[in-house]
Amino acid sequence: MKELVYHRFLLPTVERLADKTAVVDGDFRSSYASHLERVLRLGDALHSLGVGPGDRFAVMALNGHQMIELYHASLLTGAVINPLNLKLAPKELEFILADSGAKVCFADASFAPAIDKVRGSSRLVLVGSGDVAHDAAYEDLLGSGRAALPPEPDEDSPAVLMYTGGTTGLPKGVVIAQRALALDLYKVATRWAMDERYVYLHQTPMFHAASLGGILAVPAVGGTTTSVPLFDPERVVEVIEKDRVTMTVMVPTMIAMMLDHPSFDPSRVASLAILTYGASPMPTALLERLMRALPDVDLYQGYGMTENCGLLTALGPEEHRRGGDVLRSAGRPLPGSVVSIQDEQGRPLPPGETGEVCARAGNYMREYWNRPGETEVAFRGGWYHTGDVGYVDADGYVYLVDRVKDMIVTGGENVYSAEVENAVASHPAVAQVAVIGIPSERWGEEVLAIVVAKPGVSVTEDEVKAWARERIAGYKVPKRVELRAEPLPLSGAMKVLKRELRAPYWEGKERAVQ
Repeated sequence: MKELVYHRFLLPTVERLADKTAVVDGDFRSSYASHLERVLRLGDALHSLGVGPGDRFAVMALNGHQMIELYHASLLTGAVINPLNLKLAPKELEFILADSGAKVCFADASFAPAIDKVRGSSRLVLVGSGDVAHDAAYEDLLGSGRAALPPEPDEDSPAVLMYTGGTTGLPKGVVIAQRALALDLYKVATRWAMDERYVYLHQTPMFHAASLGGILAVPAVGGTTTSVPLFDPERVVEVIEKDRVTMTVMVPTMIAMMLDHPSFDPSRVASLAILTYGASPMPTALLERLMRALPDVDLYQGYGMTENCGLLTALGPEEHRRGGDVLRSAGRPLPGSVVSIQDEQGRPLPPGETGEVCARAGNYMREYWNRPGETEVAFRGGWYHTGDVGYVDADGYVYLVDRVKDMIVTGGENVYSAEVENAVASHPAVAQVAVIGIPSERWGEEVLAIVVAKPGVSVTEDEVKAWARERIAGYKVPKRVELRAEPLPLSGAMKVLKRELRAPYWEGKERAVQ
């Protein structure tokens, strides 16, 4: 019997809560009944443009109700949504549209001109308003469709084609099936006991895997979703206060920016009951500050990757309140997920030993789009190889040490950049830090810390080194500290772009760790 398709989640909720508010987007309001009608009309209109089951369509737009509608239309019709990173370079965008074979591209006025230059024969639909080239307007297209419920797709039918950020080589398309998404929703439900009382705020970009829980799970249980177009700490505080938001997801950079903003006051975000963080390492000092500022909020950490819908392990509020070393972990695997720490030969390592984090789970991708060789390498030995370095303790908690490519080999010693960043970030004057390896004739690589100080505060290179020396071994202490006035470059998912920071130092040279 078929069960693991999105029809089985959304349709019963609409039938039960037809008049309840499903989506809030500024002045836009949509009940569950009206949301489903819009989604079905959109799906029918897609079919009229030649987008049927298995066909791809691309979306490049800011957060908003249209993104949720496009995702749901994809899942109900069997078409495949390709959400695009908002910071793609023109060449990357051109490659992805050609590689995916997208028949239609949806874009708002901010991104339609970039799409228009590289879309080839694809139709361009304008989301919202704007004086830019396009073939059709979103609301006109939606209005032309019939509110007809399409048949259920198969469980193994592709539903999402989500390209990785392209940090090495060309971007890779991750093909996620209906079954994987449905299993991911079950995993979310086992750890985050969501129900119709939830009011969820989208502030992470909706093109990112970290947003899938809000896009799919919250509507499935009858909650309400709201959003900000782009992350802005002042706007986030305003929306939490106005819409009585109870749950949201943030990356550590966003949390720091919110806590530092003059508009932040714990009383303004008093409705917030659950805050999930992840996607990049959480500095200990920042986590402690967050827990002091919002002591009554249930904190969760989620760890995963695009290839498994963004969820492999979780650390819950009970561990956060217990404190201790477990706060440095990424939690335990979700039900149905298995983690194995392996050496370079693929041999399992015992608890406490460091190696590559490998995993098995039903919510992993089907494949890398058009890349059978890379798919085989990723799943070699029957395990998905994450590229993360870590270990598992005797209680089953997963500890992430670093990304394989971010590890620094200096003087024959392995230095994990995340450990050095955690030490430097605890300095009271440091707002941002990124640690990278740069060429050294003597050491092979040497540790460089790139530091941005907090506004109105100064810090010196010697002070940073002395601070780090008290907290980590001498060979890990940065040999150089670069002080910058401008913020570090961030990806569309608010992660520091170490690739860009490393590039000037490694131009014309080959790095041992790629």
